[in-house]
Amino acid sequence: MRQIYLDHNATTPVHPEVRDVLIACYENDFGNPSSVHRYGRRTRVQIDDARDTVAALLGVSAASVFFCSGGTEANNTILKGVANSCKGRGRHIITSPTEHPAVLDPCAYLAQQGFEVTYLPVDESGVVDLQALEDALTDETTLVSIMHANNETGVMQPIADIARLAHQRGALMHTDAVQSFGKMPFHIDELEVDFLSFSGHKLYAPKGIGGWYARTPTALQPLLHGGHQERGLRSGTESVASVMALSKACEIAARDMQAEWERLQHLQQRLEHGILESVPSARIQGATASRLPNTTHVAFAEVEGETLLMSLDLQGVAISTGSACSSGSLEPSHVLKAMAVPETHLYGALRLSMGRSTTPDDIDYVLECLPEMVQHARVD
Repeated sequence: MRQIYLDHNATTPVHPEVRDVLIACYENDFGNPSSVHRYGRRTRVQIDDARDTVAALLGVSAASVFFCSGGTEANNTILKGVANSCKGRGRHIITSPTEHPAVLDPCAYLAQQGFEVTYLPVDESGVVDLQALEDALTDETTLVSIMHANNETGVMQPIADIARLAHQRGALMHTDAVQSFGKMPFHIDELEVDFLSFSGHKLYAPKGIGGWYARTPTALQPLLHGGHQERGLRSGTESVASVMALSKACEIAARDMQAEWERLQHLQQRLEHGILESVPSARIQGATASRLPNTTHVAFAEVEGETLLMSLDLQGVAISTGSACSSGSLEPSHVLKAMAVPETHLYGALRLSMGRSTTPDDIDYVLECLPEMVQHARVD
């Protein structure tokens, strides 16, 4: 049976070149970067070089890049760090209802601590309402946090426009770029953000490594205390192998980005045309918006998404649904609810996210299987 992995927005396999770097580091570069002897000095240089590589991909100075365990920690560090650092000026945060839980949950926590959190409405594609943002901003607003590309739909937000509005009222701007980092070219100056978070395992590096960009690091209070690592903003001995692996993944992303973007665009068009042709009731979420070319989020009318997922899994196709199983009951995706997706389609959502290994034959196989699987998953 064929094995087709179409869940790259959840995680990616480690690239062979990245794996080689990991193995070499584990075998040869075990020194603590804080140590002054040659083993420590060697790993310190490697971390500095890796920081340069990541910074180059973002178009920023290395001094503004910080490493941590991944996107969740980076988002928590920025949201809580800015909120606590700037609470003397204001206690108002603005975000959207379509964010990843790594942003929504810290915002909910901050609301419990007495901060005011405003959730902006989005249109049917999931794009933030800029007029609503302008109306929501006050002199008390300290941070606006809007993701760059949605993890479920791939829809991209007008981050530069959002940042300009935030800055006009003196607020700082953060974007969660976990899904877009390494998939598309962008420079911080173009986005105009003050903070940006990223994660390694979305671009073929191992899990457990990521980081953030900070235009003004002094605007943050650290989450962790107990060491001076990452200029005092992230205590804990650095994972040299993971940092080096992230650096190699960034090199590969920069090298192949344009060709991979164009290749995935063709595959996305092939996939979506085939779905709409074979299952006319299907809806492609965010089809008219700017999207990542690797992501297709489709909803089928009167279909049980979990049944469809398992049916495809039995055919060797790994995907994810737009729903999450909570407390034994299937709940529709918070992203789809915010986008006002019709009730008929809420529970029949699938996310197919392609990657480096995806081929035209893979897409054709999925299209061959899908109509029968959709029919099997229909709700009577």
